[in-house]
Amino acid sequence: MAPSDPNTPPAPDARSFDGISHGYAPDGRPVTPPPVPLETIVGDVVDNLSATARAEFALIEARGELALHGVSWTAAWGTIAACALGIAMLALAFGAILALAPHVGPFVATLIVVAVLLAIAGFAGRRAQLSYGDIRTALRRDLTNEGIDDAADA
Repeated sequence: MAPSDPNTPPAPDARSFDGISHGYAPDGRPVTPPPVPLETIVGDVVDNLSATARAEFALIEARGELALHGVSWTAAWGTIAACALGIAMLALAFGAILALAPHVGPFVATLIVVAVLLAIAGFAGRRAQLSYGDIRTALRRDLTNEGIDDAADA
């Protein structure tokens, strides 16, 4: 038994080049397929367009469901954050009243804390109004402001 050398090429097969074309067709010219009728081509195009439209609608629906999922969780966590912030503001207000009461009296301390909280609320409300205006601008169909396009402008 001779040792097998991995560098030695295998023995050539007598018919190993039968499937390779040498520039001529050994069995003659290939048979030309019959022409496809125009109705079939149009039908295939309509089927492809229909499938594409269905896929686009499925994509839009999936994106909508994803957005709804994100909005619902954002609203849930936002509500929890708002409740925690409200409780923290109450604790801060009570703490401020208790800290100011020995210096200016309980009534004046309460007035001072209420005035500061109203100023903070007014500032935050103004910022929210400006942000709402940005949202309306972004969602407006007529960005040039040449026509009326929502009920609030009517």
